Amino acid sequence: MNKWDKPAWHDEKIGIMDQASLKELEAAIAIARRGTFRAASIDLGISTTALSHTIGRLEAGLGVRLFNRTTRSVSLTDAGRLFMQQVAPSLQDLHAALEAVREQRETPSGTIRINAAPFAARAILTPLVFEFLRRYPEMNVDIVTEGKMVDIVRDGFDLGVRVAGLVPSDMIAVSLGRPQRHAVVASPEYFEKHGMPVVPPDLLGHRCIRVRLPDGSLFRWRFEKDGEQVQIEVRGQISLDETSLTRTAVLEGAGVGYLFEQDILPEIEAGRVIRVLEDWTPPYPGLCLYYPGRRNLSAGVRAFLELARELARRDVA
Repeated sequence: MNKWDKPAWHDEKIGIMDQASLKELEAAIAIARRGTFRAASIDLGISTTALSHTIGRLEAGLGVRLFNRTTRSVSLTDAGRLFMQQVAPSLQDLHAALEAVREQRETPSGTIRINAAPFAARAILTPLVFEFLRRYPEMNVDIVTEGKMVDIVRDGFDLGVRVAGLVPSDMIAVSLGRPQRHAVVASPEYFEKHGMPVVPPDLLGHRCIRVRLPDGSLFRWRFEKDGEQVQIEVRGQISLDETSLTRTAVLEGAGVGYLFEQDILPEIEAGRVIRVLEDWTPPYPGLCLYYPGRRNLSAGVRAFLELARELARRDVA
């Protein structure tokens, strides 16, 4: 094969893309990524009816059904899975080529898609995202929050935000500078009635707001002091999987909570909750932005990463 020859799979992909419009291909990929027509229609900014018609035209043009559809679920057919394997990478390459042309503009434009844990999204919103949008008014930022880890490449995200220790090893990580820390808190009324724990094992005698992880398991509260590490499987009447619910339960006197410091600090400073075991909750490496190193970054993503580094340097200065 000489340098001008193209492999057979290239012609196959081009043939598929000749038969379908770019919008139809993007619609199919959005449904596969999001798992429902409703979620995909929101991402695409069209109605579910219009999206259904778009997929109908695509399937009619290809002569195969790409999705199994019921009133409750959507799943890929065998042909649909093959379609995603063959077409999605080519569509990503096409978008990268278009973005490379747009980069010739002086001002970054377009959309950055970010996947983040809910608390991580809250942490980056004010210091980073809003400042980025002020500097680059032609940019858009689309943040999707999920407790579980996702493959940001497969699911069409430009960046992820997670605690440093959770960043996949094949990704490039950019520290956001500020360390993370947990806080063990309860309402003054709760501690007045039940007393305060002095060491982590004392929590076994308290009603605790248990934390449920995305995989369904219960989180063991982690503590460290002078090199000693302790994990406590706390007990309690209520288990929650969302920070705002845990904060509400603590404020209502339902028990002792274990939250990220930044999510409860205003209540601590106002005296609405009391913090305990502070000497057992030292700081640890904080949040990171991460992205796949093998891709050419768009001008917008590069500008976002540079701002993140700038703010991180300012935090540690």
